[in-house]
Amino acid sequence: MTTPRRNGRADGGSADGHTRHAVVELLGADGPLTAGDIAQRLGISPAGIRRHLDALLATAEVETAQTDQGFGGGVRGRGRPAKWFQLTAAGRGKLSHAYDDLASAALRALRDAAGEEAVTAFAHDRIARVTENVGAASGPAEVPATVEQIAAALTGAGYAANTREVGSGIQICQHHCPVAHVAAEFPELCEAETQRFTELLGTHVQRLATIANGDCVCTTHIPLPNPTTPTATVIGAQPAPRKKEGHR
Repeated sequence: MTTPRRNGRADGGSADGHTRHAVVELLGADGPLTAGDIAQRLGISPAGIRRHLDALLATAEVETAQTDQGFGGGVRGRGRPAKWFQLTAAGRGKLSHAYDDLASAALRALRDAAGEEAVTAFAHDRIARVTENVGAASGPAEVPATVEQIAAALTGAGYAANTREVGSGIQICQHHCPVAHVAAEFPELCEAETQRFTELLGTHVQRLATIANGDCVCTTHIPLPNPTTPTATVIGAQPAPRKKEGHR
């Protein structure tokens, strides 16, 4: 009699399937994460997690993240930089969308009962609550700090956001969107976010990509003013008075 193999390999890989689903859910909630972060949280060896990550990479459900700022609290030591992993659009599609379906139904009912204006008002109220503890920038010098506060508020709401400097500006990158499937039907949610960022930063911002539109990351670009070179002046300088010519 053949002894059943453990870890689900003899029963169609069901254990592997459960583990990979757990990896997808973890990346959806807190990604990007390193293999070490995932292994520690799930109580599985790093070698085992790397095998599952390789499988998820092969099915394009997971991709390596173009950032060194993870949200799993991983500690980087000396040596080769850690590799971070995040969900792709296909990976996010594996997550349960029961709440998305309920939220979409509720917004449809709101639109039918009170019109598009009510949906827009709801979207603005929602992002206002997410960023309620963010102080508005009082001038250009405060914009970078306010950008960091916005990213922190978004991360706290499940958006896994970070920032990066690009050229003469800063970008907010949201690696996860807990309302992506709802926002695909109700773009008012994304539009309200963009307007809220503009209000808090006091400057025009540009939405470059959104998960709701099929992109892997929601990216918002915030331009920074170029530093001006002060004009050299001599304070109090006056034209030299003309000497009066004496009488000869």
